[in-house]
Amino acid sequence: MSKKSKLLAFPSTLSLLTALLVSINTLGQELETGGTLRSAAQAQGFLVGASAELKPLGTDPAYAQTLAREYNVLTAANAMKFEPLRPTRSRFAFADADKILDFAAAHGMKLRGHTLVWHDQLPRWLVDGNFSSDEVSAILREHIETVIGHYRGRVYAWDVVNEAIDDQGGLRQTFWSNMLGSDYIAQAFTLARAADPQATLLYNDYGGEALGVKSEAIYGLLKSLKGRGVPIDGIGLQSHFLLEQPPRMSEVAANIRRLAALGLEIQITELDVRMLMPQNEKKLEDQAQIYRAYLDACLVVANCNTFVTWGFTDKYSWIPQFFPGNGAALPFDQAYRQKPAYHALLQALNNSHRR
Repeated sequence: MSKKSKLLAFPSTLSLLTALLVSINTLGQELETGGTLRSAAQAQGFLVGASAELKPLGTDPAYAQTLAREYNVLTAANAMKFEPLRPTRSRFAFADADKILDFAAAHGMKLRGHTLVWHDQLPRWLVDGNFSSDEVSAILREHIETVIGHYRGRVYAWDVVNEAIDDQGGLRQTFWSNMLGSDYIAQAFTLARAADPQATLLYNDYGGEALGVKSEAIYGLLKSLKGRGVPIDGIGLQSHFLLEQPPRMSEVAANIRRLAALGLEIQITELDVRMLMPQNEKKLEDQAQIYRAYLDACLVVANCNTFVTWGFTDKYSWIPQFFPGNGAALPFDQAYRQKPAYHALLQALNNSHRR
């Protein structure tokens, strides 16, 4: 965790969030009891977090209160992606992402930046702009330098490149690879390092958690980048799991160990464990076992230092919309009640001997 930098605190720009501080601060005593994920993680020198959306942060007091109580790191779920952040080539729209940063800073939480280079959520002005390769390279440079420059010293880690490997283990054919070739990956990391030398720079992907074709390709990519001296610090394992077909945790643990052996930091970045609905007690207990086993596999490896879920309450989960018939993927239910998965995570943190 040597590359982490402290987030700077500064005044919030959300008047509603200011009002919420009073109610959130009443929970301070609970933070000191060791009864939250946040306090248990901090006792281990560990980061536990969730992705956050701006709308519920400003409209749902329970959402903000639970985030502040339970987590010490946030990921901006959508506000820092290319399309919402850059509506035109000449204009950057930082307001929404700044509000998430304000919330994190006001509550002593670190913030992860997600994501600088991805094939999805790109603006039409870019993909339909008929730009030359040189122009696209300049746009990429502008984007990384401007975005990281805006958050320099305040966002401690960036998912620099997201999902560059396809499900068959090849280089994903995207706007970026088609215009710039495979070297766009190294270019992005080099630009990011120059923009903030202290930030932790990660490659982020799904489907490469256990051993297999895709994880082999990701491992090969990262080993190659490291061998070439490309400034990459770690990997984000997204970890969108299906309860009925979970990965073998023995393979996941082996993969984490071999990534650590490359000298990489490992972050679990987008965990959820969806299940076929309706849920029942057995499904929730099985889900809890997956959460617990995964966190255990991370905690025993020194380089694995961050454990983030994609959201934290089923109330705002992306799963039902994108996987119809599935749901109940997160540690809190729709009423913010703690599910067995929450208690499994808390037990794993409390039982760890990481320090």
